[in-house]
Amino acid sequence: MAKKQILLVEDEVAIRQMIRIALERHDYEIIETGDVAEARVAIADRVPDLLLVDWMLPDQPGPELIKQLRAEKTTRTIPIIMLTARAEENDMIQGLEAGADDYIYKPLSLKNLHARIKALLRRSEAQDNTDVEKSVLKSGDIELDTHSLQLNVAGTPVHFGITEFRLLEFLMQNAGRVYSRAQLLDAIWGQNSFIEERTVDVHILRLRKALKKQGADKAIKTIRGAGYLFEGEVTYVR
Repeated sequence: MAKKQILLVEDEVAIRQMIRIALERHDYEIIETGDVAEARVAIADRVPDLLLVDWMLPDQPGPELIKQLRAEKTTRTIPIIMLTARAEENDMIQGLEAGADDYIYKPLSLKNLHARIKALLRRSEAQDNTDVEKSVLKSGDIELDTHSLQLNVAGTPVHFGITEFRLLEFLMQNAGRVYSRAQLLDAIWGQNSFIEERTVDVHILRLRKALKKQGADKAIKTIRGAGYLFEGEVTYVR
């Protein structure tokens, strides 16, 4: 079985080496880059299975790189974890809104980092193994292809990250049922995921923003004090 490849974009050599050594012990292949330009070369050579991106990079901020990757077809669904010493909630929200799937503060807990990498890769693999025969969920103008990871609203493609995709898929599969933030964390990120509940709100916001461009954001309802639900009849169409 081929090793999972992780692209590490971090300008501090000591931190890069620490992460590489720790993750290689878990049998990952680590590609080290020190800036966005080097990361772009590495991605052009091979699209990795997961990215670790530092916020402060010498040639471009990490969130800008993530935004660009989310806009490109070959990289829009890659799991991405942002690494940063910026511990303010607004910074976390900015990183997640840029398209990061997760956000880890420095100084890093290598055990925590490995656990989050495992959770994201497990989620990504589960998505790859979706049943092709029943892969398209439809509700009104919304069509979600769980095999090709594509969303169309009234025939127009809508792009967002893998976490937003998984949230929409889960809510559509359980349409009409309210899920709390804690329940969504367990369903999407996995139990014992070490992730703050506020993260769910940020990804729901990104999901709504993407749907709003085609006037479909009202399908995601907030039930005050309870959680979120998808409103509408959902069927598998193929």
